[in-house]
Amino acid sequence: MSDKRNIMFEIARGLIAITIAIAVAFLLIFASSDDPASALQCLLIRPVWTSGALNTKSILTILGRTTPMIFTGLAVCVMFSANQFNLGGEGAVMAGGFVAALVGIYVPMSAGLHVVASVLIGTITGGLIMIIPAVLKVKLKASEMVSSLMLNYVVMYIVLHFLNMNFADRSKGATQTFPMESTSLIGKMVTGTELTWGFPVAIIATILVAIFMYRTRWGYTIRMIGINESFSKYSGMKVGAVLVISQVIGGALSGMGGAIEVLGRYETFRWQGLPGYGWTGLTVAILAKNNPILVPFAALFIAYLDRGCELMSIYAGVPAEMIDIIQAVIFLFFAAEQFMAKTKHKMVVKGAKEEMKQIELAKEGGDL
Repeated sequence: MSDKRNIMFEIARGLIAITIAIAVAFLLIFASSDDPASALQCLLIRPVWTSGALNTKSILTILGRTTPMIFTGLAVCVMFSANQFNLGGEGAVMAGGFVAALVGIYVPMSAGLHVVASVLIGTITGGLIMIIPAVLKVKLKASEMVSSLMLNYVVMYIVLHFLNMNFADRSKGATQTFPMESTSLIGKMVTGTELTWGFPVAIIATILVAIFMYRTRWGYTIRMIGINESFSKYSGMKVGAVLVISQVIGGALSGMGGAIEVLGRYETFRWQGLPGYGWTGLTVAILAKNNPILVPFAALFIAYLDRGCELMSIYAGVPAEMIDIIQAVIFLFFAAEQFMAKTKHKMVVKGAKEEMKQIELAKEGGDL
């Protein structure tokens, strides 16, 4: 199959998977809502259009919610490109956000420097956490999927322990830290919305990751190892080191996403469990086909559905967890290698026949 046809097939395959996921959501909405028409309007239209006009605040909310998804989506893209099914983004996001918040509370600095230092330390924390499953994979051949999945809960309980025992503000009714210094907070791009200056940082990160993956030797090495690890090893590539680096980069991106989310959305650290951005990053990366440039668009799609499900919960009584069902169905069909495999086989056969026909015509015409 030619590259053009392969791209067209993957686009069609993705659209069909998304359509099936939305269709499943429709069926569940009709089964669970007393007013399905209103629920569907909330899911598909109300996030951007309300009372005959653009809902600007909702649109900015959607853009704001893409920020952590972009970071975790990029993280998964890098790790998946190395054929590393690492699920540790959740723990890295939570740890990065927690450590960034502590720096924002207890390490006073000047404006500008404070927020940069907080995000940077949160980023480093995420990268350090991901060293654990990476080294276990390289040195002990332990499954990075299992070790990173379990590591998420280890990180979560460590964070909750220190939050409850050492850093909680006891004057508050809910468990949370003391307020962060204003110098450490990321400002809003539009006051009164969820859109912060972390959003353009996420776009810049997308461009940098794309350049790294497709315009540098290290990025090429990561992709080659992902395609064929044995060939890469015998061709002289340092496979073990690259596997560790790819997962550390993924952890650093996740940690940065967590730090930017906490410093931009909250005044205190108040997460009582894993925030969910790591799991969403898996769906985003799968939708983007491991292409960093497509990650913001995939994150925008998921954020749109998330906002629609939230509005359904408020105005139509449909559970907000509907977004989890939609993501699960999308993940299922994108990850299923046999989904539309027969169609792809037919396209390959048809393309081969057309090429043979062109060769025969060229021979008859004396061109060959």
